[in-house]
Amino acid sequence: MNRVAVLRSSSWDGLLVVMALVHGAALILVPSIPLVAVGMWWTANTVSHNFIHRPFFVLPAQNVLFSLGLTALIGIPQSLWRERHLAHHAGREWRLRMSPQLGAELALLGLVWATMAVIVPSFFVGVYVPGYLAGLALCALQGHYEHARGTTSHYGRLYNLLCFNDGYHVEHHARPGLHWTRLPDRVEPGVSTSAWPPLLRWLDEAGGTRLSVGGGLEMLERLVLRSPRLQRFVLESHRRALARLLPQLPSVDRVAIVGGGLFPRTALILRELLPGCRLVIIDADARNLETARSMIGGRAEFVHRRYRASGEAPDFDLVVIPLSFNDERSAIYEHPPAKAVLVHEWLWRTRGRSAVVSWMLLKRLNLVRA
Repeated sequence: MNRVAVLRSSSWDGLLVVMALVHGAALILVPSIPLVAVGMWWTANTVSHNFIHRPFFVLPAQNVLFSLGLTALIGIPQSLWRERHLAHHAGREWRLRMSPQLGAELALLGLVWATMAVIVPSFFVGVYVPGYLAGLALCALQGHYEHARGTTSHYGRLYNLLCFNDGYHVEHHARPGLHWTRLPDRVEPGVSTSAWPPLLRWLDEAGGTRLSVGGGLEMLERLVLRSPRLQRFVLESHRRALARLLPQLPSVDRVAIVGGGLFPRTALILRELLPGCRLVIIDADARNLETARSMIGGRAEFVHRRYRASGEAPDFDLVVIPLSFNDERSAIYEHPPAKAVLVHEWLWRTRGRSAVVSWMLLKRLNLVRA
């Protein structure tokens, strides 16, 4: 007996359908402002976006029904967004055009909103509307930074796993009809890329340069300095990761902490976990060193200079590299500048022995041995 095909292009699209159903179930069972906002952003840029370019189902009626379901789920009429998005790809001005499908979607959305407003007015006003507006803001931020400096891709594994290769944006614009599973095969050298996914790409501009990760991170560090609660959270999450990795090291006497001046979390933790070691904080910013000195006092040596992985005298038992370190970062892994090196990394970049700092901070610690 021949099997009747349901999905038009790929069985992988079934996963997107399932995720849309999971999103809907979550909204019913555990509704909240963050869920409404993040769910709207995520579904719009994954399920809905891929459905716009390549409708999932073989039968047109199934695609119509799924479009109505997505409309109710994220609060955006899919016909309207499809026309607007395809105009964006074609580089032409979008104009609103009514159609029977759009009329049905608008009627359904109006019915859903009116029902919520009548039956659960406190939820509608206090949860759904704020979450909906926040979701629109996230979608606008996503769209802006995908093209703020020309169409830009992001090749981070975690983002593309969670968002079904949405980071391959240059590749998508080059071939809008290409199925999302095939986008990683179309990467070409020389395209515009960012180390940040779109929602965090404003960090590129925070320091005034194309990939100024350090500038953006410094801004976040200053935010932590203003909040004792954030400081406690950051210290505790880093303490757990360091406590997991430090027992794997031989005796440590002299430690270099690179760029640890602004908020010296590593120095504060290591003076507890390794009370007998000598700490040396190396930072190119004298103001950051003064901040560290005020928090640590005379329990560390402070060196005002830029640290470079190559050409450094290997007189440290342990070197700690910050997330903002850009100079010769790959050389740290290929030729460790000390017997042991702890590298602060993004969550998806695992090298050597590793410990997660925080899923919320998207951060881990990698231990590299010479």
